[in-house]
Amino acid sequence: MSAPAVSDAVLERLRKYDTPTVCNVLELFEIRPRNTGYTDARIKACYPALPPMVGFATTATFRAGAPPKGGDTYIGLGGQIELIANLPGPKVVVFQDLDDPPVAATFGEIMCTTYKAFGCVGLITSGSGRDLDQVEPLKFPCFTSGTMPSHGYTQIVELQVPVRVGGVWVNPGDLLHGDRNGVTTIPVELAELTADGCAGFMDAESVVLNYLRSGPATAAGFVEARDECKRRMTELGKVLKAKAAALR
Repeated sequence: MSAPAVSDAVLERLRKYDTPTVCNVLELFEIRPRNTGYTDARIKACYPALPPMVGFATTATFRAGAPPKGGDTYIGLGGQIELIANLPGPKVVVFQDLDDPPVAATFGEIMCTTYKAFGCVGLITSGSGRDLDQVEPLKFPCFTSGTMPSHGYTQIVELQVPVRVGGVWVNPGDLLHGDRNGVTTIPVELAELTADGCAGFMDAESVVLNYLRSGPATAAGFVEARDECKRRMTELGKVLKAKAAALR
């Protein structure tokens, strides 16, 4: 398979910024409604102290509520790992739990250790996880809707299909950015421009922050600083949209 159309250098730059900053920059492109493209409050970081996760989605559906026809739990894991082993770039495993509500944990220590060994940099599930103490030393970001102590009848049902997690549709190969604030998708074609825009956005925000931190503040001074911040953001948006248009 061909390598992802995003360089390692761009991915590394994206890892330097938190997910809210990435979301802020994506808004400047005006390519999607501001209330879409990121996970909702159901999905939470298991290890919020870890740095941002950046990688390409490898998707799967999951269920654990009834015994599989073959009578073997963890059915489908071997095929998933064979697929993941042949995928390029840093990978994020994304599960949609088909049980409603979830009845058992999607992942535990063995699965996370396995995924990390095959080049994965994180995991997201609409279901739950377990073995949190054992997974924590792996420094492997996990995002879930909760925790459960048992794996039930673990079955990986389908691979590399569109999945819906935390209100967001995720397709195989989608670029994901996540930290303690949640997870967002980044259009692959805008990855480099998004990385470019993060520093400029933070510079614009610093106008207000530096004013408020510099000493006694006044309402008039705050308005002036905020106007300058908005002006810089508007200019940054114009530049980013022009560059994005040139890519089409």
